[in-house]
Amino acid sequence: MKRYKSIPILGAILLLFAQSLHAQDAETARVWSLEEIWKVAEKNNRQLKLSDLNLQQSNLEVLQAKDRLLPELSIGGDVKLNTKFLIYDNGLFSSPQDVPVKGYGYGVGYNLNFNLFNGGKDRRNIRMKQEEETHRQYEADLQKHSVKYNVAVAYFDLYKYLHFRDFLAAEIAAEKKQLSLIESLHKNGIVLKSDVLRTSVKLSQLELNLSAIKKKIDVTTQRLNILTGRDNEAELVIPYKAGFEMEPLKDSGYTDYLAIAILQSPAYKMVNSDIKLSELNIRQIRATLSPKISLYSNYNYTYPQISFYPYSNDLWGFGQTGIRVQFSIDNLYKSKHSIARAQAVNNQAKEKASIQKDEISIQVKEAYLQQQQALESVETVEKNMNKTVETVRVIRNSYLNQESLLTDLLEAENALLEAKFNLTTAQTNLKLSHIRLLAIVGIL
Repeated sequence: MKRYKSIPILGAILLLFAQSLHAQDAETARVWSLEEIWKVAEKNNRQLKLSDLNLQQSNLEVLQAKDRLLPELSIGGDVKLNTKFLIYDNGLFSSPQDVPVKGYGYGVGYNLNFNLFNGGKDRRNIRMKQEEETHRQYEADLQKHSVKYNVAVAYFDLYKYLHFRDFLAAEIAAEKKQLSLIESLHKNGIVLKSDVLRTSVKLSQLELNLSAIKKKIDVTTQRLNILTGRDNEAELVIPYKAGFEMEPLKDSGYTDYLAIAILQSPAYKMVNSDIKLSELNIRQIRATLSPKISLYSNYNYTYPQISFYPYSNDLWGFGQTGIRVQFSIDNLYKSKHSIARAQAVNNQAKEKASIQKDEISIQVKEAYLQQQQALESVETVEKNMNKTVETVRVIRNSYLNQESLLTDLLEAENALLEAKFNLTTAQTNLKLSHIRLLAIVGIL
């Protein structure tokens, strides 16, 4: 008999232990702030990883360009079969003189070539590759700002939907209590059956909306996990209940942000980099009009000696060291149109820089005004929220006193729920507008 009594006790102990483990897991679940998620995204986002690979490629291209400053050095050898060595000293149709040479031969040697001057093309090529690397760094910075902004959008979408879920859950719980009260009033003949039906319909609609919000939470969580390079189904907890502090946004004006954007915006730096590249390209093409001066040296051991008279079947060595000067005369007329084309590209780059500057000023102006509008929206919605809370309280009391209709109460409750949604949306929009402004300026 004691054995059977101990089973429920053991089950209760196991249940308490399981609940304790669950509570520990809940307590140890990491809560991710936006800054922490940004750090993870900077390390694991696939787009940013691709940008890093592009930067690595640019760095290798710079090293390759520097390698071209080193002298060209090669060694080589050959083995060959020789035919008869015939000399037609009296003409092609006369009997030739057969010079005795070996039927085989071989050779080995080296060849050295070192560029002394070519109009600075090699060193300028290094500068062009370095500028291309800088350009890709600006592209990576622009991509990083874009990724951080997209992460912020997903983060605050999740923040917003989690609040919506709590609002709906609280509204459903309150509506269930209100439905029980109305059913009780209906049994006592105080209210009509239609009031019970209207409340039930509203409750069903709230539950449907809650289901839709939960699905949006799942999708947004997955999107945020993908942006941060985490597993799609990984748990993601954010501190949405604590809210977030609204930073002061009136300290800097439009002109301040615009001045920062001209100095820091990666998009503007990119077009200026294009100007530098086009100017270097013009100088590179003009360098083709300069002579090329190089130091050369070679030495070879050859068997047999059949290059100079008198010929010999012995091993011989011969080499040369000197300075070679080359000048391409055809470049005097071929480079004319190439230089003109490069100059046209340079003019285009300058115009694009001016266009980009205007575009940035427009973007900064738009983002700044959106931030100001979002701040005004928060202030307006907060005022409406306070009024709506008071309206619901008054209409609920008057309904219970049979001084107003249920329709008025339901409309007031819906307005209050919408006001809560609007306030959360306005707060997230204010935060996102500020983040967008920082991304455009280039200091996010």
